Amino acid sequence: MDDLVTRSVCRLMVPFVQLYGAYLVFYGHLSPGGGFAGGAVIAASFILYALSFGQETASRRIAPGISHLMESGGGLLFVLAGLFGIMLGGTFLANKAAGFYMGIPGQLFSGGIIMILSFGVGIKVTSTMVTLYNSLSKRG
Repeated sequence: MDDLVTRSVCRLMVPFVQLYGAYLVFYGHLSPGGGFAGGAVIAASFILYALSFGQETASRRIAPGISHLMESGGGLLFVLAGLFGIMLGGTFLANKAAGFYMGIPGQLFSGGIIMILSFGVGIKVTSTMVTLYNSLSKRG
């Protein structure tokens, strides 16, 4: 695609869309949003980039192999956070009961492991959506 306007608008929008997606992931335990919504927004920015600049150019930004690693890493982070609660004497995904620092309500580092779980879900959703787009957009 050789549309100058589309590429220029994409270049301007993508960083802001990704910043908003990161905000949703990190502040999801304090406001509406979270890992799934933030991950979907970040993935949409990568897909917008791929639609504007082409599949080959976009795969240089996030390679399919890296996307597969991120997909596994997001799920692994979620499971490890859950197992960490067991190691501290609580149950799987235990938060306050396992003794995690809960912080001051309303601040970024409140909520114990919920921010870590949201981050893991965000990574998983982003990489899954990018992988699905890459798989479905290949020309056979």
